[in-house]
Amino acid sequence: MSRFIHRCLRPASAALTLGSVAGGAYAADVAASQHQDSAKPGDKHHVAAKAEHKAVTQQHAPSSATQGSATQLASAQTTPQQEGVQAKGVERIHVIGHPFNTMHASNDMGRLPQDVMHTAQTIDVVPRELIKQQNAKSLDEALRNVPGITASVGEGAGGLNGDQFLIRGFPAQNDIYEDGLRDFGVYSRDSFNYDSVNVIKGPSSQVFGNGTTGGAINVVTKTPTVNNHYNVDFSGGSADYFRGTVDINQRINDTTAFRIEGLGASNNVVGRDHVWDHRWGIAPSIAFGLGTKTTVVLQVTHETDNSVPDYGMPVVKARGSAYGRPISEYGVPRENWYGKRQDHNHTDDTMETLRLKHIFNDHLTFHNDTRFGEYSRNFEASKLACGAQCVNALNSGNYGAGSILRNTNGSVPLPYKQNSWSFQDVASLQADFKTGFLRHQVVTGVDMEYVHDSRHQDTYEGVSIKNPTPTANMLNPNPDNVPDAMVRRVSARANSMPDIAGIGKKPSSRGYGFDTGIFLYDQIWFTKWASIKGGFRWDRWQSNYRVYGLENLPNNPDRSFPQTKNTFNPTASLILTPTKWQTIYFTYASSTTPTGMYVTSGAVPVRPGRQGGVDTRPQKARLYEVGSKFSLLHDRLGATISLFRLDKDNALTTDPVSNSTINTGAQQRNQGMELSVGGMILPGWNITATYALYDPKTSPNGGGKMHNQIQYVPHNQATLWSAYEAFPGKPWNFTIGGGLTWRQGVYLNNDNTSKVPANLDFDSVISHRFGRHWVASLNGYNLANRLNYNSLFAGYATPAPGRTFLGRLTMDY
Repeated sequence: MSRFIHRCLRPASAALTLGSVAGGAYAADVAASQHQDSAKPGDKHHVAAKAEHKAVTQQHAPSSATQGSATQLASAQTTPQQEGVQAKGVERIHVIGHPFNTMHASNDMGRLPQDVMHTAQTIDVVPRELIKQQNAKSLDEALRNVPGITASVGEGAGGLNGDQFLIRGFPAQNDIYEDGLRDFGVYSRDSFNYDSVNVIKGPSSQVFGNGTTGGAINVVTKTPTVNNHYNVDFSGGSADYFRGTVDINQRINDTTAFRIEGLGASNNVVGRDHVWDHRWGIAPSIAFGLGTKTTVVLQVTHETDNSVPDYGMPVVKARGSAYGRPISEYGVPRENWYGKRQDHNHTDDTMETLRLKHIFNDHLTFHNDTRFGEYSRNFEASKLACGAQCVNALNSGNYGAGSILRNTNGSVPLPYKQNSWSFQDVASLQADFKTGFLRHQVVTGVDMEYVHDSRHQDTYEGVSIKNPTPTANMLNPNPDNVPDAMVRRVSARANSMPDIAGIGKKPSSRGYGFDTGIFLYDQIWFTKWASIKGGFRWDRWQSNYRVYGLENLPNNPDRSFPQTKNTFNPTASLILTPTKWQTIYFTYASSTTPTGMYVTSGAVPVRPGRQGGVDTRPQKARLYEVGSKFSLLHDRLGATISLFRLDKDNALTTDPVSNSTINTGAQQRNQGMELSVGGMILPGWNITATYALYDPKTSPNGGGKMHNQIQYVPHNQATLWSAYEAFPGKPWNFTIGGGLTWRQGVYLNNDNTSKVPANLDFDSVISHRFGRHWVASLNGYNLANRLNYNSLFAGYATPAPGRTFLGRLTMDY
């Protein structure tokens, strides 16, 4: 399927992206107007018709600031934000809200039937309207609105690249989901088919299974609706940036609709030399049974990305600094890129998803979601190091005399090819019933997932451990000073392979993970305003890594690392709703992360442990959280506050020397407070603001007193975004807005010997609407042109893009 999409649908994606949409432009508006006019004022159906017309307008208007107080439709199980599978419900209710108030946003999965406000855990939602205003083009950009999330880059013998996030300071590279199903791919995710992004904070094993120590990221994708919709969007600007997207939704009949989104993008990076990215994507989907008791949605998502890996700036301690810092902090130009011309990262990722929902009656609802995924990657990068000559040049101030090592053979990452595939099926049953005066909502089901990964590492013909890749001048690096003949990829050889402790010199590996889970939890209402929720999830995790090749070398046998673990994770919550606009909750939750879980994104098996053996103790986490959520001003404004403590045992980390994932035995704890507010303050004025205060501590490896700060976790961080639309409906209308993202400086390792300074990013937007269907806008990013760092790792930090401007033209019918 992946090959078919890549070869056959690529021209279709390009044509849809670059073409224009003609015909049927006013179909949705005419239909809505006729529906509205057919109902007389005062008639009970008039309210529903008027609400439906507003829902159509809000779903398809590019500028969210014009919406004001938005009236939407929802089914008995849906929420105001929900679109797609449940857009047209069996039972209609009248809900008043605003798209920036996400308290009534759906979690968009059968395992979490309550909306955000009534779910007893911190959930941050990046709504569709905020993504549009900020012109957020990737998952990484969307998540900058969420406190507690840090981007991290890793390597390893095989590469931890693509989207690498930490939630509340804990790795979440295996905790990215799309519509409630795990996305196993190792790639940079584009937002062209995103409806919203939900971040569930804290251990969530009862919903998602193993992992989710810091939380889970769940992307809600666009799905077909019964209203015709045509959208074309073009962006262009700094650093030869070009991006085009298309979104077409076509109603086939009263219960069937088809939707397709396409993407084509190409860009360099402001403030970084020789770094570029070219990508395209396509996401067709079809829905059957919309508005009936049985709904089926079939989706296919494909992304191809060809880019240059950017390992940024090496971190080193020099010139009397108390900590190691990126060399750009000593005055080395931020533009310098120290890779070689041959470096590349090519990914192809395809997911086919089938989602089924059936409502038996008012008491029983069944969900079954199935996904098959195919992922491939061809990766080649230069690992950077600042050696003695580099440090001496920094100390003397003669930067031109310094050189940056570009280790390849004998060090990781080596060039490699990776192919992975996965299968997952989640079946859940929701039962609503009463036992006496007690009302119950029981959710139970089965979750099965299998993922398989194979990769082969190459070496370079003219490079060996004793004959390394030519260095790069620290002040004026030249990516072309490495001859092609020298770095021609060949099969792995003994004099080029690194000897990793516990593994040996092994160029190839195969691995799989198989998880079977059973979950059950019950929410019991004692009164209309007081309930408790409790349940558990049991998982049986099986995995095996096999490393092979060069077995004829002395003391270099092929090795396998099998394991089987049974895990049990309970959860319990107390939920109080003293008024319809407030929820108070206390939650205890737990999660387990077995070793060897990072099948596709992990470099090597988790090893070695004590006495040189394999340490297979799982990583365990426990969450204690109390919080309150509010929906104010007639649901126009939402606010949350939460206090939490998150404990973790047997912490996993990445060794900066061998670049392998190891079980440290360290104890870690993060506790703090999170605040958020989002919605409409006054007509036309929307705001989204967040703040997080953390106290993150870690013990030394092997355990002991927790006194150091957890790497990558700041004590303070905050975000703010606000926009105001002036003179709506007038020819001279305009929308102006902006905001900031701030993160305090963080340590790059748990020993707290290296760090990066604070990030402060100012962004803005100004737009103008031409009539009903056209919008022109200009977004500015990092307006102060500050030297910020986006991707962090123990030995590297990648500078964020400099000051960037993007113009945008949107047609929406």
